[in-house]
Amino acid sequence: MADDSRTAGAARGAAPAPGTAAPGAGAARTGATAAPGAGATRTGATAAAPLTRRHARREVDPATIPASGAWREGDDPGPRRFADIGALPLEAGGRLPHVRLAYETWGELNEAGDNAVLVLHALTGDAHVTAHPGDQSDDEGWWGQVVGPGRAIDTTKYFVVAPNVLGGCQGSTGPSSPAPDGSPWGSRFPVLTVRDQVAAEIELADLLGIERWALVVGASMGGHRVLEWAVMAPERVDAIAVVATNAQASAEQVAWAHSQLGAIRLDPNWRGGDYYDAAPGHGPHAGLGLARQIAHTTYRSPAELEERFGRLPQHAEEPLSGGRYAVQSYLDHHASKLAVRFDAGSYVALTQTMITHDVGRDRGGVEAALAQVRAATLVVAVDSDRLFFPDESERIAAAVPGAGPVAYVRSDHGHDGFLVEHDQVAALVGRFLRSVAPVRPAR
Repeated sequence: MADDSRTAGAARGAAPAPGTAAPGAGAARTGATAAPGAGATRTGATAAAPLTRRHARREVDPATIPASGAWREGDDPGPRRFADIGALPLEAGGRLPHVRLAYETWGELNEAGDNAVLVLHALTGDAHVTAHPGDQSDDEGWWGQVVGPGRAIDTTKYFVVAPNVLGGCQGSTGPSSPAPDGSPWGSRFPVLTVRDQVAAEIELADLLGIERWALVVGASMGGHRVLEWAVMAPERVDAIAVVATNAQASAEQVAWAHSQLGAIRLDPNWRGGDYYDAAPGHGPHAGLGLARQIAHTTYRSPAELEERFGRLPQHAEEPLSGGRYAVQSYLDHHASKLAVRFDAGSYVALTQTMITHDVGRDRGGVEAALAQVRAATLVVAVDSDRLFFPDESERIAAAVPGAGPVAYVRSDHGHDGFLVEHDQVAALVGRFLRSVAPVRPAR
């Protein structure tokens, strides 16, 4: 659920030192080292700088916010590529008559075809994981410190593929995409599940000529798809890395998501999901922004918010006279930033896939499903995560036969630590990838 947008690399975000085992909220595992509390900055973690005053943020004029921030036909595709995979039967019934996935690639597939890596993004992310060499105008991407030339996932050695998820809004088929009648799907867009998303990605792999992935890696919502890849297509996955995620949505996660969905659906400009013809300023940006504020609070830790903001007022505003505290301005900023670049319909569709996520559905339960995983497995948790608690990672590691002890990222940033603590994440993922998939030169 975290924001892995292109601007997210600067601050996101509990457990022992990188690469060591640690218990989650439940009982400690044999040989595990206890995680420190969230109060003090942990060794290796990126500290949140306390503030002495808050500068005024540049406000976005609500009248200028588009009805949707989705990529639409006719927009500059940038480095996106597109794969038309045809009709897709859906787990909940029915079918999408035509599915397109947007994706980006880096590096080259080697002659043996054994150096392909699939990177799967979180809720409001996209396919732009890292910059493309030689393009000076290209931004770093949402995981540019982990993926790229000489990085942990080295694009000079590995062929990296990153799709925009089915249901998303950056080129893949979603609510903002044209339905067969040419108008946006909107309220007619069908219910998707994580398994539908992976089924589409399997079709993409076929079109790209990739028989097996050396590694499938993803965090947060992306981790849901990683686990489904390992269960749905075990013969096509050599190794997986699941980061800050779970195997089954918890009641608390459903509760947080419920309030976010309600915020969007209660916006009068939501119009039941059929708002794509609205003028700027008249789309459901208020509901989407409120949903973002609710979600973003779960992405950060209480300790970080207190240290960064405390009870400081925002710039010259006076809370006793109706002004805002700095933390309120911070959330307002993230609300408007998301409304400009994302789509409310996709937010609803993807959040629905998250709350129905259950790798054990119709497979005899979570443990029985995870026992089917044959891939070498790295499980990573963030020690201060209050959205996907560390004990959920422990559950995955305990049930997957090929998993070692949970590796912990130390962070004061909560769930978003998987984006902020890129040095720690890169060390864990890089070491694991080198151990399971030594590469041959690209053809």
